[in-house]
Amino acid sequence: MPVAQETELTVFATALLHAAGYTPDEAAQTARLLVWANLRGADSHGVLRIPRYIEMIRTAVVRAGQQPTLIREFGATCVFDYGKAPGAVAMMHAAGKAGDLAEKFGIGWCGARAISHAGAIGYFTTQLAGRGLIGIAMTASRPLMSYFGAKGEALSTNPLSIAVPRPGDADPIVLDMSTAAVALGKIMAAKDSGNPIPKGWAIDANGVETQDPHAVAAILPMAGPKGSGLSLMIEVLSSVLVGNAIIAPFLRGEKKGGFNGLMLAINPAAFGDTSSFLASMESLAGAIHALDPAAGSDGVKLPGERGFQTGRERMANGIPLASGTARNLADAAVQLGLAVPAFLH
Repeated sequence: MPVAQETELTVFATALLHAAGYTPDEAAQTARLLVWANLRGADSHGVLRIPRYIEMIRTAVVRAGQQPTLIREFGATCVFDYGKAPGAVAMMHAAGKAGDLAEKFGIGWCGARAISHAGAIGYFTTQLAGRGLIGIAMTASRPLMSYFGAKGEALSTNPLSIAVPRPGDADPIVLDMSTAAVALGKIMAAKDSGNPIPKGWAIDANGVETQDPHAVAAILPMAGPKGSGLSLMIEVLSSVLVGNAIIAPFLRGEKKGGFNGLMLAINPAAFGDTSSFLASMESLAGAIHALDPAAGSDGVKLPGERGFQTGRERMANGIPLASGTARNLADAAVQLGLAVPAFLH
């Protein structure tokens, strides 16, 4: 299995995206997001996405060089239209705006209209936690997942992330979850690796559960009606609220695509003494860590903790790449006239 160092993989990913048509800054920001996911072990949201990102810019699903347009600003809230800019760029801009509003008003909400695929959204909430703020992110897109009790695709796998800072150099607590039984990227990763998928992840064209990643017609919602209900509400908050609905037009036959996002920042200082809040967070973290592990468990961990541990290991030992992913990246390099780096051989 090929192994890449974080720096060389980021440089290569940046070069691929830039050669495909992303501006230098867009390519660099997108590469950092993708490699961050690989570092954390979320390979489904890492560089395996690059061939699809190249296709998206070629088909104008993503548009390079777009400037954000302020649609509305009202107190601690704002809405920007990003003109299908790369998701990493749009959501980082929205996170910055939400953070600035939170530092001024105690809370900041930025609606991100007309973005593109934003990858592992825990990346953006982690940036806010690094500013000492609580970060909340959501994104919405076209149907990929079934609605509980209905056939076929009806909702997206709309993700939700919440990151909370901790004192000093302690890693933040980062929840980053899909509203589906599994993220689409994990099915893509199974295709790349040639592995079957577990039962309960997806259904085929007949609505029957399948373990063949190549036969997937729709992903199942997480926890049945809970997953589809949460996804529906993320569509409301990320899309309907900012005047760019996706699901209803699509289900009416308009086949409207696109992506929207939401960044919310909360300043703990607005609710009391920040040092007391951080001390309470450390007390909560300690209480969770002190729980007795269940039989067969490798330890009780906080949300995001395993990802940070994996990140430190991969920074030291390199990032493993599935053979299918390495092959697809090498093919993309050849098509774009770039040299194939040694770590892909």
